Amino acid sequence: MTTDSDTPWLTEQEQRAWRTHLDVSRLLMHQLERDLQPFGLTNNDYEILVNLSEAEDRRLRMSDLAAATLQSKSRLSHQITRMENAGLVRRESCESDRRGLYAVLTDDGWDTMRRVAPHHVASVRRHFIDLFDPENLESLRASLTPVAEHLRGRRGKV
Repeated sequence: MTTDSDTPWLTEQEQRAWRTHLDVSRLLMHQLERDLQPFGLTNNDYEILVNLSEAEDRRLRMSDLAAATLQSKSRLSHQITRMENAGLVRRESCESDRRGLYAVLTDDGWDTMRRVAPHHVASVRRHFIDLFDPENLESLRASLTPVAEHLRGRRGKV
């Protein structure tokens, strides 16, 4: 690799931190996905169920759900179609905006959420939370908060 003296290359310590972050992110999401498989759900399915279960009347406009889950409207539409076919959600028209649609959690979707959530939380604990002592967990949260805030502020920017 040629080096450009104007490029602020990562130091060895920075490179190790970055690669550890990438490794943990990939491995953790892979494991959480594996732990959802017995329920016939993906991480994306679960995230949608969580967002809808926490929303008022268990419904969100499709555009708001796309923003909350960081999915394109097209990708979310395909995802919702699969979840509709499974009986977890349904689409409803928006009376105030004829072009708008809501994604609504069905009773089956709510029952699925209530059944799966304890297993998902146990998986998050087993593979992440319980591997830290409380002080290190708080330090991790404090360390990651500026990154999350920075990236949230960039949403929608090219």
